[in-house]
Amino acid sequence: MDTLLGKIMALAIKAGEEIMNIYSRDFSVEYKDDSSPLTEADKASHEIIDAGLRKIAPDIPVISEEGEPIPYSERKSYRSLWLVDPLDGTKEFIKKNGEFTVNIALIEGSSPVLGVIYVPAKGVLYYGEKGKGAFKQERGDSPVKLKRTLLPVGSPVRALVSRSHPSPEVADFLKAYNVASCVEAGSSLKFCLVAEGSADLYPRIGPTSEWDTAAGHAIAEAAGCLVATLDGKPLTYNKESLLNPGFVVSAVAKG
Repeated sequence: MDTLLGKIMALAIKAGEEIMNIYSRDFSVEYKDDSSPLTEADKASHEIIDAGLRKIAPDIPVISEEGEPIPYSERKSYRSLWLVDPLDGTKEFIKKNGEFTVNIALIEGSSPVLGVIYVPAKGVLYYGEKGKGAFKQERGDSPVKLKRTLLPVGSPVRALVSRSHPSPEVADFLKAYNVASCVEAGSSLKFCLVAEGSADLYPRIGPTSEWDTAAGHAIAEAAGCLVATLDGKPLTYNKESLLNPGFVVSAVAKG
């Protein structure tokens, strides 16, 4: 845990423990201007991660979903930054279905190079680093390396769709593939399920923010998956708008 990645893993687990403390009791729910929910767990996790990152790497700025917005005029000069979603899947947290995560990613230039996703309700940690691979670690067990070999074009695929954001456009997109099964899942877990081989394809056409995807992007790519916009371009970060275009996470070779 002395490495940078190890410290981030420990920080994600610490935030997850506080999330579970709140999860186990009654908690309040507010709503932001865009009608998305916000709980005291989102806020508590943000405070833990923000303080931890500033201690671990004081020279690297932090952009968090629950932090103060930073204008692009300032952000555009960043060489590195942290992208944080302190509680990804707040709707799943409120439903108490366990499909919520803590997401921390390191961006260099416009690309994610390190990602940690912790699933507090299950005690499962996913992490990946560019050039070093991706791993899954369940509570009390040794890490298992995640390595995908891309499926040939036309192979039967297991597709994932968003549980909280269903989309008819995704159904149309999947018509181009030989879909053997289609399963709903919540939060950034969908990136992890493709990375670990439980699914092969995750298209997202509806809106997401950079902190929703950065950690999963790093893990999926470190596992050998492809992450790109719907027109095949790189999915980049620290853009003027922190909203992502549509994208696909795939373990299928390019046609």
